[in-house]
Amino acid sequence: MKIKWYGHSAFQITTEKEIRIIIDPYESGSFSGALSYGKIEDQADIVLTSHDHADHNYTKDIKGKYNHISKAGDHKIKDIKIKAIPCFHDSLGGKKGGSNLIFVITADGLNLVHMGDIGHSLDQELLKKIGKVDILLLPVGGFFTVDAVMAQKIMNDIKPSITVPMHYKTEKCNFPITPVENFTKNQANVRILKESSVVIKKETLPKEPEIIILQHAL
Repeated sequence: MKIKWYGHSAFQITTEKEIRIIIDPYESGSFSGALSYGKIEDQADIVLTSHDHADHNYTKDIKGKYNHISKAGDHKIKDIKIKAIPCFHDSLGGKKGGSNLIFVITADGLNLVHMGDIGHSLDQELLKKIGKVDILLLPVGGFFTVDAVMAQKIMNDIKPSITVPMHYKTEKCNFPITPVENFTKNQANVRILKESSVVIKKETLPKEPEIIILQHAL
């Protein structure tokens, strides 16, 4: 499984059978230019959007005849299992930010979880629905989502083998959120890559939990 980070919360997952999944594509230049990552114009077989905000739901530039999943439930497309679990964008039951979906993707013998714009901690019911996690894509920037402290708690509760932070401040994201260093400081086993993508296989999962920082592709 190849994981590519476009920027913000947008990823492309490519399976060993070359099935392409794009998650939470943003609108380039949205929010009066505050989000200035480049356009996502790749081909996709499956597109997942966790909620209906412009930095997570913009599909107009994506090419191909893809299946679009934006509703809660269990799905199976091209031998890939996708579970969309409802939760909230805030800690007030959605009263401030609305709803959000957690995506659990099972492919290549791995369970990958994209948390969308989750804004609250996980209770036992949510943890049970999520299940065992190999790779966790986790927002860490705060303000619109959980902050670095709460993100660390979610990571510790889920216990993934690999965590990839997302939704944090960069030179191309001028939102009032914090940089990734607020999350990674004092954390063990942080690996900063020079690339925007990483290939992960079940047999090469780390023995100790690891945080991988990717460079944005666009």
